[in-house]
Amino acid sequence: MSSMWQISVPGSTANLGSGFDSIGLGLSLYLKLTVSLQDRWEIIHLDDNGPKEFELEEHLLYVIAKKIADQYGKQLPACRVEMASELPLARGLGSSAAVIVAGIELANQVCDLGLTVQDKLDLSSQIEGHPDNATASVLGGLTISSMDENGVVDTFHVNDIEASFVVYVPDVELKTSEARSVLPEQFDRAYAVRASANANMLAASLMVRDYEHAGRYMEADLFHEPFRAQLIPQYKEIRASAKANGAFGTALSGAGPTMISIIPTAIEQNFVNAMKNQFPEHQIILTKADEHGVQVKFKRLLQK
Repeated sequence: MSSMWQISVPGSTANLGSGFDSIGLGLSLYLKLTVSLQDRWEIIHLDDNGPKEFELEEHLLYVIAKKIADQYGKQLPACRVEMASELPLARGLGSSAAVIVAGIELANQVCDLGLTVQDKLDLSSQIEGHPDNATASVLGGLTISSMDENGVVDTFHVNDIEASFVVYVPDVELKTSEARSVLPEQFDRAYAVRASANANMLAASLMVRDYEHAGRYMEADLFHEPFRAQLIPQYKEIRASAKANGAFGTALSGAGPTMISIIPTAIEQNFVNAMKNQFPEHQIILTKADEHGVQVKFKRLLQK
């Protein structure tokens, strides 16, 4: 008998404007792995959303799986992994967080670690450095999270998001490190109080599913977007056009350069058509919130 695991991890958007490093949303865009045991390691990318050439020891999936196995005192067995991803690299759709969550799950399955959901939240957020994308990939839906100094994550989780999302993916990469380098080291108190109030209002309106208010506070960020806007192709034009076409609000997806709008489901097709006409150089994707987070299907295969 041999075994096969199918692991599916949703991509995510982080921040949604003013929820900086705290709010995440799982999206129905997926990283999918098919994993089986064999005599030597093999990682096969089935599309262009993965590295073209790599050393196994430097591949993020392998690095994370090995790190988790080592942490739990287990030997990581050799695997054949086929990876298919709908998440473009370095675009602000949580591609690295999805691989981290997938690596943790791979080790969990093939080493039989019995990790709890809380373990997965803590481990993935510690590796990422903040809990927004990681919690959204583990749980799906909307997550509002904080991580304490010991790396323990506390998260509120909201499912059944009754709105649609549109992402605008430009043909440029933006590394998170570059996007972080433009942020101020400190804010004065009055400014920080206003920024924090906007973040609280965003979280509250999302929790009560008031998407009109949520859209307003998505566009009221003071922590990062005012400083990153100049790095983002057609930032102002996309925000203004989305609003004119009926979006509740538009923000950077993570650090960018992708942007995301929250829109009423009823207008989704007309909205997407209008935005595709206006921004032909962007890849424009209509999506929903993912409801499930990381999922695993296990199959035992009869030997031929």
